[in-house]
Amino acid sequence: MRMWFTRSASCAAALVAMSSAAFAQQYPAKPIRLLVGFAAGGPSDVASRTAGQKLTQKWGQQIIVDIRPGAGGTIASDAVAKAPPDGYTLLLPAFSHAVNPSLISKLPYDTLRDFTPIVLFASTANMLVTHPSIPAKTVRELIAFAKARPNQLTYGSAGNGTASHLAGELLNTMGGVSITHVPYKGIAPAHTDTMGGQISMMFDSLVTGIPAVKAGRLRAFGVTTLKRWPGAPDVPTMSEAGLTGYEVNSWYGLMGPAGLSREIVQRLNAEVIRSMAEPDARERLYSIGAEPMSNTPEEFAAYIRSEMAKWDKVVKAAGIRAE
Repeated sequence: MRMWFTRSASCAAALVAMSSAAFAQQYPAKPIRLLVGFAAGGPSDVASRTAGQKLTQKWGQQIIVDIRPGAGGTIASDAVAKAPPDGYTLLLPAFSHAVNPSLISKLPYDTLRDFTPIVLFASTANMLVTHPSIPAKTVRELIAFAKARPNQLTYGSAGNGTASHLAGELLNTMGGVSITHVPYKGIAPAHTDTMGGQISMMFDSLVTGIPAVKAGRLRAFGVTTLKRWPGAPDVPTMSEAGLTGYEVNSWYGLMGPAGLSREIVQRLNAEVIRSMAEPDARERLYSIGAEPMSNTPEEFAAYIRSEMAKWDKVVKAAGIRAE
């Protein structure tokens, strides 16, 4: 009887594995809904539509980009966390996905337990810029200038908890300075006020920052990634410029609900990586200051954990709470 039970269990497991593999081969058999937690027209919209259009072309099934902005992306994340793990409801997580657990006291989901990481497919930098009236020319000079004027200088951001906000708080922490945060409703008005001199500086997007620097309306100090941006090779990284180890990546990935099958995860991972490496996709990502990434689901999961730990320290040190 015991031998019969063991053989039956083995057969059942084999049938389940075969069924799962067969399902993955047929996937997708209907349209896929990709939820995005940020407003249309922004970088996350471009990233999601770039990935969606590529997968639609390759699979012949429509990838429907479903924009559900609000609450720092948590509305879209919550909907995906509660969706069936069949591969037909996916999420475009971004930088805020790893920051929200520190900003929001009661999330409606568990950031690690309730999702299946698939791939981190794009990463972008911001760039520290100042109004030309600031006399400093390097990051070290800017830190010295700020230390001599505690709380007198200001930096703008796209809002509380955004990458441009936390980049400034990381500068305060690592540089030992007190530069006052001025939140805006988006990166564009902060950019305008920095050029106008209403605020001292900001961590600007590369798309708007580089043209303003070339026109002499802003002064560039460093990009927030660990490697230089190809479109501005003369601008050092913040780490090179004096804050060793300074790094802030704005990133975009793909996730599903917890329990998504390994076969579907692997298929999505491989196809998205291949698609984002194609010239037209690279060009669209470059238009938002992003570069394609290549990694495994396990590496993406580890990256999210490391980002959560990193920003939890910064958020607590600065006493930041969600608006």
